Amino acid sequence: MTSLELVRSSLLRFAEVEAAGVSPLYEHLALKAADDPEVAGLLAAAPEEFGHPTLLLAAAHRLLQAEPFHELSNYYPSLGGTYGADERTWPLFRDFVLQRADKVRAIVTTRTTQTNEVRRAALLFPAVAAVAKRAGSPLGLLEVGTSAGLLLGLDQYGYRYQTQQAGQLVSGPPKALLGLHCALEAAPGVELPKLPKTVKVAAKVGLDRAPVDLTDEDAYAWLEACVWADQPERLRYFGVAATVQRKSPPVFVEGDAVDDLAKAAALVPAELPLVVITSTLMPYLPEARREEFVAALGALGRPVWWVSHEAYAAGLAHVLPGRDDLVPGEGEPAFGVLGTAHWDGTGAPPAVSVLAKTGLHGQRLVWLA
Repeated sequence: MTSLELVRSSLLRFAEVEAAGVSPLYEHLALKAADDPEVAGLLAAAPEEFGHPTLLLAAAHRLLQAEPFHELSNYYPSLGGTYGADERTWPLFRDFVLQRADKVRAIVTTRTTQTNEVRRAALLFPAVAAVAKRAGSPLGLLEVGTSAGLLLGLDQYGYRYQTQQAGQLVSGPPKALLGLHCALEAAPGVELPKLPKTVKVAAKVGLDRAPVDLTDEDAYAWLEACVWADQPERLRYFGVAATVQRKSPPVFVEGDAVDDLAKAAALVPAELPLVVITSTLMPYLPEARREEFVAALGALGRPVWWVSHEAYAAGLAHVLPGRDDLVPGEGEPAFGVLGTAHWDGTGAPPAVSVLAKTGLHGQRLVWLA
């Protein structure tokens, strides 16, 4: 179980760093919950490694999905609500979750946050494209922490990158069902990346402790509940990406990110360059397991690229320490770091490239390479 003090501290940090300026509803609710031991205590029932504030908010979202006529739904755009957070929002939320405390605890003890933020594909695409260019052949993708595997469809989506230097850059299949938009800027003295029209992928494997079957209505509803409730556009992206995935689903492996990595990698044919993707997986692993995950990548016994989209401290710091410039400064909003690490299969240390700073949900890339 997660300690109450840790939960309240996590809720406060989530409100002030992750949700601030991004989700007014969740910023408001998390701030109030951090100061309310009864509500925060609901999340304390979760296992420590999964007790993130988004789990409590997703649990409430899921229960409200089942009661869409409850007054609280007026504050949830995902359920048709049009009210902004005001003085009534917190009392309604507090009463709602405390009256259903047993149901909330049942969710937070048996579920994990699985957002499948498909907009992150727009962040991963330039990195995967760079690997494809270096490899010179179709790729085999393995996503660890894949949930429903929507990011594995990155070769099937269309992309429009809005730049100041070159206008709009367009990539992806011309008749893609899903189009993603992302702001792209180059750091001073850096050129914008050259993006191909398409990336060829010949194999797709997803590894997750609980892979999601999108044909299961309850599982699908849980993924919808994990989308932040005042960002209905993200729900639309999720729905279209789910349609794309159902037409060509990846191979799923149920297992541990470290212990079952080699088993999942073995499903990617040896003749294909192996590209392992993680996007906001590492914070859900204890520090020791993060180090073991990176070691397991290097121990696969074949050339492998790791495309890492994580906070620097959780991701690339394990293969490229000492980059304080990739850590948010005092009062600076949180950001992700996109990069690659390449093991050549000989046992040599990986070659590491830092590519970009990113918005956490796919909205922006600042190219550094």
